[in-house]
Amino acid sequence: MTLTMAARMDPVPGISPEIYSAADFKAVSEIVYNAVGIVLPEGKAMLVYSRLAPLVREAGCITFGKFIDRMRGDATELFRAVAALTTNHTFFYREAHHFEHLQATVRPLLLDKLRKGQPVRGWSAGCSSGEETWSIAMTLLGPEKGEGLKMAQGDLRLLASDIAPHAIRKAEAGVYQPKDVQPVPDALRRAWTAEKAGEVSVSETARSIVRFRLLNFLADWPITGRFDFIFCRNVMIYFDNPTKERLVQRFVDVLHPGGWLYIGHSERVTGPATDRLNLVGPTIYRRRDA
Repeated sequence: MTLTMAARMDPVPGISPEIYSAADFKAVSEIVYNAVGIVLPEGKAMLVYSRLAPLVREAGCITFGKFIDRMRGDATELFRAVAALTTNHTFFYREAHHFEHLQATVRPLLLDKLRKGQPVRGWSAGCSSGEETWSIAMTLLGPEKGEGLKMAQGDLRLLASDIAPHAIRKAEAGVYQPKDVQPVPDALRRAWTAEKAGEVSVSETARSIVRFRLLNFLADWPITGRFDFIFCRNVMIYFDNPTKERLVQRFVDVLHPGGWLYIGHSERVTGPATDRLNLVGPTIYRRRDA
């Protein structure tokens, strides 16, 4: 047997190909791509093994092949696997220039809409464990607590979605370590969080404007209205170009004319959506009126 053939049969050194083979990795990659659009290149064989091995043992399957059969036949098992393969690395006020733009440029326009009795809608798409969502919520409510309370009493809602149930549960709890919230500007932190027993909790006012939902970007979206802004950051890095381009097109479709799209620092808009968006800041796009 040549070294190349052995590598194909044994993607993880020390693990028998009868337990986890190159064919198993390929099957997982195809299932995950077809289900949620995430691309798992060949170099991710070890990651797939380490993330899914606990689920394989928990399911009593012994081999990855048997677990893969479960993934194919059981949507719950499939999305447990997807959740395990999802990296939920984020932090408060990440890419701060986005929140500064939201505060300085977008918020005054949204305030005006609320004063006129009009709805304001935002979307934290791929919210992970909630740090982005709560950074948006606090930025919208602003440093003045009285003004923020009035905003929360208006028709203001922020959708926060993710594909991983464990991430949604963490986000919805809204409880973090004090060091986690340090990047948030002091005035916002004082207005919309409270520390007790060594933990920091998001205020009830901030919670009141957020709705958390499980959502697969590749599936139908149970969305009827349009958004004033969408944050989808550091999510599209897991997709291939056709999937990215279709996703951005769908985002533009559900943005109000003049609405804003915020994406990750290493991401770019390409394809047909470029004709419908203007770049107005670093990784900040605005939908054209027409």
